[in-house]
Amino acid sequence: MKNYIFLLFFLLYNSIFSQEKIVETPFAVADSLYREDQFFLGVTYNLLTYEPKNFAQNGLSLGLSAGFLRDFPINKSRTVAIAVGLGATYNKYHQNLLVSSQNNIINYEFISDQVYDRNKLEQLMIDIPIEFRWRTSTFEKHQFFRLYTGFKVGYLVLNKTKFVGQAGTENIINSPDFNKFQYGPTISVGYNSWNFHAYYGLRPIFNNAAINGQAIQMSNLNLGLIFYIL
Repeated sequence: MKNYIFLLFFLLYNSIFSQEKIVETPFAVADSLYREDQFFLGVTYNLLTYEPKNFAQNGLSLGLSAGFLRDFPINKSRTVAIAVGLGATYNKYHQNLLVSSQNNIINYEFISDQVYDRNKLEQLMIDIPIEFRWRTSTFEKHQFFRLYTGFKVGYLVLNKTKFVGQAGTENIINSPDFNKFQYGPTISVGYNSWNFHAYYGLRPIFNNAAINGQAIQMSNLNLGLIFYIL
């Protein structure tokens, strides 16, 4: 999972300004049937909603995403389009909900007075994003305003919780208590390379988890930046 994070950061660093300069050559030919923004890289700050009582996030909870979207313009000027794609998202949450296992039973409790170094929850998703796109682009103009609204469905391929503290280390990988499918609306709005992006999860992260007899109904809200590449 660490290699995945480093790869996404490397790609993000090398592509942020990819749309800033367009190199013109004597042989460049304008394409009136152009398609826009078919690759994307995103970085978000991750929040959890509908938290149980005494739950708290701490540290920096980041998300990284990357993928491909096939752009299908639906008007003559090609400023309105529908896009469908495939991508991957890595989400990390630092928080005080300790997940432990004893006799193959997964338990949930809040970390209170216990001193600890790290307690985190990680997810790796395969995504199918769908977008309805409006933009001010032309086949000769590569810096433009955009407003993309959409919906994303994700399939959880890996989940992991990790606690590191005085009591030792507790790792749980691919817990069955997590929902395999996640989905929710998305929005991206901005100009040129810099675009605000948000995703709101409509389904709880857990499908079978409770603390003190109360079901854990937390879902995710991701806020950040998305960079589109031709």
